[in-house]
Formats: sequence, structure tokens, C-alpha cells
Amino acid sequence: MRIPNTFAFISLSILLSISSCSDGDKKFFAFDAAQLKQQYAPTETASLAIQNPEGKAIDSVVYYVNDKNVGSNKGEPMAFALKDQKLGYQSLKALVYFEGDAKAEEVEGRIEVISNVTPKIYNYTVVNTYPHDEKAFTEGLEFYRDTLIESTGQKGASYFRKFDYKTGFAYKQVNMDPEFFGEGITVIGGKIFQLTWQDMTGFIWNANTLKQEKTFHYDRKVEGWGMTNNGTNIYFSDGTEKLWIMDPATQKINDYVNVYTGGTKIKSINELEWIDGKIYGNIWQKDVIAVIDPATGAVHGAIDLSALRKQVTSKEAEVLNGIAYNPKTKTIFVTGKYWDKMFEIRISE
Repeated sequence: MRIPNTFAFISLSILLSISSCSDGDKKFFAFDAAQLKQQYAPTETASLAIQNPEGKAIDSVVYYVNDKNVGSNKGEPMAFALKDQKLGYQSLKALVYFEGDAKAEEVEGRIEVISNVTPKIYNYTVVNTYPHDEKAFTEGLEFYRDTLIESTGQKGASYFRKFDYKTGFAYKQVNMDPEFFGEGITVIGGKIFQLTWQDMTGFIWNANTLKQEKTFHYDRKVEGWGMTNNGTNIYFSDGTEKLWIMDPATQKINDYVNVYTGGTKIKSINELEWIDGKIYGNIWQKDVIAVIDPATGAVHGAIDLSALRKQVTSKEAEVLNGIAYNPKTKTIFVTGKYWDKMFEIRISE
């Protein structure tokens, strides 16, 4: 097909215009890839350096890590210790001021800080096996004093209840509004905090009377999955590698950690439990519990519970989900969605 001359002229003009714009936006600098690795351990130091292939006269370079000014120089490499950085991606930025241009050129890059902890494989023994309601789509499990509290999911079937774990008898149950998909719970300061899945809404209940005291909304656009606390702060998962840290007094998220084992992010972290200074977390669709350092997000251990999953006989049984620690017996109670059994286990290294 022959292109009309007028159309060809217009097309050529557009191409020249684009080319002209591209020349005006030309980048003279970049982070020196030869000086940077893709992944670093927290004990390492990164060398931040600028490539200057055209030999521009650099006046100064200001370096930023995660938008925080970490120093400046005349263009020589800068050593940056990673010991205080979170596990996960670190955004790099440099503002390069050079002769002949009043405006600095911005250079961007990133590196990843990974865990240098080798996880241990924990062993366990089964202490007892108890009945569990096979109609319960378990989302949260936690002891309050001597009583076990369980929360469930699914719209129209979400509730939380106090029950006798030896018999399965429910002392009291609170049904949620059917518009909500219930998620994890935790008890702190005599109050039950409860998440919902995708509604960015949480509830606070009196732990003794089970009367609702407050509705709150997440201040980040995240999902609600699992929940636990250390007596001061609440930790909750959102289905990614992140564990968010919430102030229970204000319900504001004030920090987070990323969960890693070696160079791999651990995503789909679900139900959580605080045990002896570590967070024990279910991994969704895995019969495994990760033992997580809450200060760094590094996985320190793993517990393979696939043998327990094989003992569940309910036809609708789904994934392992539900971890509750009894500090009096120093045992852990685990169950799953639609499981007909709950297991009391004791962990050993």
C-alpha cells in the first residue's frame, strides 16, 4: 500500500519531534552497576557510585536511600552500611550537580537486603487431639486466660467465639454482620481486636463481655489476614511478605517488617501467634509454620505439619490455619479451615 506524501510528511515530522524531545531528556549519569550487587546481607556495605561516561565535570552528588539523605561528595564512591536497613528492597537516588547545568540530574536504582539467617527445622510431638467444628472456616485462634477464642471467615458465616477446646462446646458466640468477611483476632489490654479481609475495617470488643466497643478503619490500603501482639503493639499480616505494626491505642500503622528466608520473600503469611519473643506464622496453602524474628522479619525456623494435615478426615478440609499458644502448658494448639480436629503439640529444636 502506498502512503500519501502528506501523511508521510506528517509522520516524519512527528518522528523528528520525538527525537528532538529525547535528546533534550538525555541522561548523562547512572548508578555504577559494577559497584553494586543485586542482593546484600544486613552485615554488608554497599558502594554507591555514579557512572559518568561522557566525562562531565561533576560539582557534587547527593545520595539518598529510601528518600533519606545519606551524604554527598564530589562523585567518588560512597560506602553505605546496611546494618540499620529493613530486609527488602531499598530505593536508591542520587542528585548529580554538574558543570553547565543549573538543575541536578536525578539517578535512580535499587538493591535488596536479604536475610543471612539459616532457618532451623523444628520438631514437634502431639500431646493431645481434640474435636474441632468442621464447619468453621478458621481465621484466628488465641487463648484469653484459660479460654480459647476462635474467629472464622466467609461472608454470612463469620463469627468469633469462646469455647471449650476439650469438647468443642461454645460458651458464647458473636456473629458478624453478613457484609463482612472475618479474619484474624488478638487480645490485648482486655480487648479483642478483629480484622476483616478486604473491607479495611476492624472491630474492638470487650474481651470479657464480648460487647462491641469500636469500629476502626485501616490507615493503609491493605487487606486484613492474621493478627497477634507482644503486649505493646499489634502485628498483622496482609497476604504479602509484610507484617504491619499497629498501635492498639490509636489503631494507626506505624511500622512494618518484611519476612525473608535467605534471598526469598515469604508471601501469603496468614494467621499469627506471639510465642517467646518470636512470631509463629501460617503460610497460606502450605502445611508449614514459619518462626519469624519480629524485629527484622528474618525466618529463624520452620515447622512442617503436613503429617497432621493427613489425619484430618473432614471432606471439605482446607489449609492449615490457626495457631494458639497456651503459656501455662507451653504447648501450641493448631487447626485449619474446616478441619474436624485440633492438635495440641509441643515444639523442640
